Amino acid sequence: MAENPQPARYRPRTDILGLGDPFYDAVAPASFPAHILRFRNDHAAAQIGIVSGDGTADTLPLTDEAWLDHFGRFAPLPGSIPQPLALRYHGHQFQSYNPDIGDGRGFVFAQATDDRDRLLDLGTKGSGQTPYSRFGDGRLTLKGGVREVLATEMLEALNVPTSRSFSLIETGEELVRGDEPSPTRSAVLVRLNHSHVRIGTFQRLAYERDADAMHRLVDYVLTRLHGRTPGSTPAIDLFDEVVGRVATLAGRFMAAGFVHGVLNTDNINVTGESFDYGPWRFAPIWDVGFTAAYFDHHGLYAFGRQPDAMHWNVMQLAVALRTVVDAPPLIEVLETFPERHATAAAEALLWRLGVRPIDPASDRALADALTTALATSHMPIDDFFFEAFGGWLPEGDDWTAFENVRALLSEYRPRRDRSHSYWSDGTPCSILIGEVEAIWAAIAERDDWTPFHEKVAAIRRMGQALA
Repeated sequence: MAENPQPARYRPRTDILGLGDPFYDAVAPASFPAHILRFRNDHAAAQIGIVSGDGTADTLPLTDEAWLDHFGRFAPLPGSIPQPLALRYHGHQFQSYNPDIGDGRGFVFAQATDDRDRLLDLGTKGSGQTPYSRFGDGRLTLKGGVREVLATEMLEALNVPTSRSFSLIETGEELVRGDEPSPTRSAVLVRLNHSHVRIGTFQRLAYERDADAMHRLVDYVLTRLHGRTPGSTPAIDLFDEVVGRVATLAGRFMAAGFVHGVLNTDNINVTGESFDYGPWRFAPIWDVGFTAAYFDHHGLYAFGRQPDAMHWNVMQLAVALRTVVDAPPLIEVLETFPERHATAAAEALLWRLGVRPIDPASDRALADALTTALATSHMPIDDFFFEAFGGWLPEGDDWTAFENVRALLSEYRPRRDRSHSYWSDGTPCSILIGEVEAIWAAIAERDDWTPFHEKVAAIRRMGQALA
């Protein structure tokens, strides 16, 4: 499935240990009855110097059995964190504050430097109970793992900052869930993230009025994750970074037609990557009221309300940072969110449309015209961007709603051509809910993983055409 990337050097890290005990609890992974490897992201593994087989110089050579040992049984990776850490945090869940959460079915168990010199975490989902599991079993359904792989692969291809699904291992347990047919199959997922520090991590420290720990966390995020030297106001510098990155993420969600479903403050990290995928969906058409979660009865996290939700979330970070800094400079930065989001959304739409930006005003005008036409025409989002890539709109009755877009596009030039074979396909690559359910049905009914692997390969091929 994966390309054959040049492996990076394996450079293990333990930076998170410098935060100290107030930030996590050392835990033990669950013992699973089986370990069946269902997905391995060789491309992501190569970027942190972890490769299968014999390896090359300065890489960590992992055989298939060693892969299962490290990413299914969680034997420590050489030179990295010696024991898994369940992270502590609070969060607003559907805008109601909850101080009784934390890593309830996951942990961070390794850190490494990637081929871009970024500090990355290897974290889990479904790895067993922790002090924050409450009444949960700490497990992940296999269907949930399959869905997360598909979400992260599609978002990466569409240029959305996201965690990477690193490994999916079926674990041989039967799980009972109230919202899907049970018993169902189980799995443990490993994801590669630039950070697992959430807005909710800061909220917990504010709740506990722990200014010393807050200063320590600000320094960790600013220096280790954002690579900045602290100035006279490190908390303001940090907040500015987070506001910009979250605004960018919100803009790219919209261009991708993606609905996360659960944009709680414990699901928003401070490096601006989307992660922790539950009831996600891609919107078939530009419908601002489209929701992903069946329990989002009021549409709080509907497609078109995601930018507002992200703005609200970073406002909660500002409230938490009041523990260590005065409000006025935080408010000043917070007020930049709408403009930064609008700019990021326009850039993301032009990227997906395959044209080069001209200037902010023109780009915003084109983006506004495009979203208006998509909303009024009800043209499928994936179909539009497939047909119009490069900035050349087809003629015909189906395209009359896009005449204003066509006129504005006359000033734009393609950022790449349509020579990739993907553009000769009859239909675009997509991953709408019906396709997800069909992929899962093949696995659940016949243990047929062919449609899953074929879809991952198709998504990566589309990503190559868009890149």
